[in-house]
Amino acid sequence: MESELNALESKIQQMAQLCQNLRTENQKLRQQIAAATGEKKLLAERMTQARVRIETLLEKIPEGEA
Repeated sequence: MESELNALESKIQQMAQLCQNLRTENQKLRQQIAAATGEKKLLAERMTQARVRIETLLEKIPEGEA
């Protein structure tokens, strides 16, 4: 009986450790997602700025040379 309780205790400890590990990993993944989302937003803004600059430059080119 005691060996069964010890085995059960060991399994519970393993499950608790696994749960903690998964929580830690989940938090890290959330941080990575937040960073990637921020970077994506920044890149989209930069692409929009570049597009506007290119369109402005294209408008300055005379019709006969375009």
